[in-house]
Amino acid sequence: MAAKYDRIGVNYAELRKPDPRIAAQIRRALGDARSVVNVGAGTGSYEPDDRSIVAVEPSAEMIAKRPEGAARAVQASAEALPFEDNSFDAAMAILTIHHWGDQPEGLAEMRRVSAGPVVLLTFDPAARPWLTDYLPQLAELDGRVMPPMENYAKWLGTIRTETVPVPKACSDGFLYAYWDRPEAYLDPHLRSGSSSFWALDGVEDGLRRLGDDIESGAWNQRYSLLHGLDSYDAGYRLVIAD
Repeated sequence: MAAKYDRIGVNYAELRKPDPRIAAQIRRALGDARSVVNVGAGTGSYEPDDRSIVAVEPSAEMIAKRPEGAARAVQASAEALPFEDNSFDAAMAILTIHHWGDQPEGLAEMRRVSAGPVVLLTFDPAARPWLTDYLPQLAELDGRVMPPMENYAKWLGTIRTETVPVPKACSDGFLYAYWDRPEAYLDPHLRSGSSSFWALDGVEDGLRRLGDDIESGAWNQRYSLLHGLDSYDAGYRLVIAD
């Protein structure tokens, strides 16, 4: 069976450029690990360039889009990592767990192959970013595919979590990255960088309401508290199991 991103990853390398502010937080979470496996690696976003990296990615399309000079990529799934126990100093997975068929097994595999921290960038499905006011089906989808935050401790043991604020003018076009640029959600090309918009039908009415509110000024009035922010807590979290 073809991997999901063989179909939906067509614009991923263009639209999903790592934001340096988020990248710095991920590097700090990895600590002094020198060897890192990146699970569900995609095109290599957020792979630190000062470590020895091995990427794991099930999609041949995404592997083909990895830039020249990127870390070696192995085509495999999170649930069956082709490495010996404790092969790496750390394991990372960035906005990918919602695509895994067996989330507990994938995390168990990351724990197995890492002698040090397991670092996940994930999303708290209890969060309600402003976009869900227009598209409540996004919140429903998040609730179906994103693990509740309490599950990570069940699966990984002792963990710590950090809020990952989405910076203003974020360069990475993940789902809630355009919190300060609402008009971006009206552009189908920009929406194509988020897997959620590939998974949903019937978003036209909500996007039409958003467009009307932008044009009338109602959006600016309703979300006036956002205007002075340098970053926004949209619900993204780092989960770190040392």
